[in-house]
Amino acid sequence: MNSKSEIHNEESIIIVDFGSQFSHLIARRLREINVYSILIPPSSDFDTVKRLKPKGIILSGGPYSVYDTNAPLAPDWVYTSNLPILGICYGMQLITHQLNGKVTASSKREYGHAKLNKNNLSTTLLDSIDDNNDVWMSHGDKIDSLPIDFECIASTENTPFAVIKKDNIYGLQFHPEVSHTNNGIQILKNFVYKICGCIGDWTPENFITKSVDEIKEIVGENTVICALSGGVDSSVTARLIHEAIGDQLQCIFVNNGLLRKDESKNVIEAFEKFTDFNLTYINAERQFLKSLKNIIDPEEKRKIIGTEFINIFEEYSKNNFANAKFLAQGTLYPDVIESESSDNSNSAKIKTHHNVGGLPEKMSLKLLEPLRYLFKDEVKSIGKSLGLSDELLYRQPFPGPGLSIRILGEVTKQKLDILRDVDWIVIDEIKSANLYHSLWQSFAVLTNAKTVGVMGDHRTYSYVAAIRAVQSDDAMTADWAKIPYEVLSTISNRIVNEVPSVNRVVYDITSKPPGTIEWE
Repeated sequence: MNSKSEIHNEESIIIVDFGSQFSHLIARRLREINVYSILIPPSSDFDTVKRLKPKGIILSGGPYSVYDTNAPLAPDWVYTSNLPILGICYGMQLITHQLNGKVTASSKREYGHAKLNKNNLSTTLLDSIDDNNDVWMSHGDKIDSLPIDFECIASTENTPFAVIKKDNIYGLQFHPEVSHTNNGIQILKNFVYKICGCIGDWTPENFITKSVDEIKEIVGENTVICALSGGVDSSVTARLIHEAIGDQLQCIFVNNGLLRKDESKNVIEAFEKFTDFNLTYINAERQFLKSLKNIIDPEEKRKIIGTEFINIFEEYSKNNFANAKFLAQGTLYPDVIESESSDNSNSAKIKTHHNVGGLPEKMSLKLLEPLRYLFKDEVKSIGKSLGLSDELLYRQPFPGPGLSIRILGEVTKQKLDILRDVDWIVIDEIKSANLYHSLWQSFAVLTNAKTVGVMGDHRTYSYVAAIRAVQSDDAMTADWAKIPYEVLSTISNRIVNEVPSVNRVVYDITSKPPGTIEWE
């Protein structure tokens, strides 16, 4: 583990990411079956990969055609490493193309459900998979001819070569990682356990044991400043580091003026009740609002907020802890994936997270991010194993930039006060309807639009507020929540009657993709 917490596991499956919207889902599925996996760009060298102790390689799908001029290719070490290989969709076509088979555009594209028909050749990859198994296809190219010595194991009506193999190299034209493929998890299990020989040591307990040892080694006798927000990610980060170094951890909770109603009071009370951390409270509302004055662009908002946080932490640590060398953050893997483009731009940057791409280039404190390569569900499991309370673990996520990215346009004290009142009503009614824990997130957005309304006998011209509620497992994809009409009606009536500056309420029914969960 370096200061950015590269995980050192005893085994891993390497996923070479060619930009598929499902790449992260492959990693999640493998971790769910206790096998550590990580996404890497095709430009990665084998020396980097060897440090991860790989037992096998998966080539992901992607939006390219292998015969495109600038189509990304699998690096040579994939084929010379002698590790088992599984190509999925574009990954299978790459194997075919790079090993001298032939891939062409298909006259019959295949999207959605298909029936997988096994032929008489057996393969470990399809153990326990019945004939006519439902699989999920998403491709417009086809394999015309296989590389030398490859065999076809299964096909669909439109895809003659749906599963192929040669020795320890396998290809699937469909996506086993998506829930629409029946028994897809079994196929992945067959690959990682039966073909790659993984033992499945990726558990919360093992992660905690290794992380505690590595944090001790990295930190030594120095002090760690932890940016505490009261959310799940920073709470688990703090608990894990505290487990390693005890009172060498100094937690700081900064009120940036962008918090929800009564948030600072509730966070302090919760941590005093459920933890024994050293906790310092800093009210920096005026500083943040001054820096955000006249700022409209959401990326600029995020970067300003990230810089201000760092300035506060570094100033406080310099004045109070001479041996403070590290800043701990609750950065998660989805934050990293969304904030960073891979080296060859196979995956476009979606947005900057204030604690990833929003940080200043020069910092006096080194970053310590022990959860950097974990998904949210893994973080909750680790928090549970560390003994954190349900009250801290099962709060809905709240973005680091706070309400600033739920206010479209410039952030002002007046808009923040309006949004706090609206948001409080949304959460209050969601909890009253016993929906809070079934939703990934539920919140309000203050748009920059105003509309004409009528209240009593008077014309109004006030803000439009939007309600956003989604269901998700990891925030990488999300579906808009089908909240009962009567709950939405109650929320809307309360907002327009209790918040004078809002006269219209809309409900966002956009999934991710194409939208993001937050509006900015």
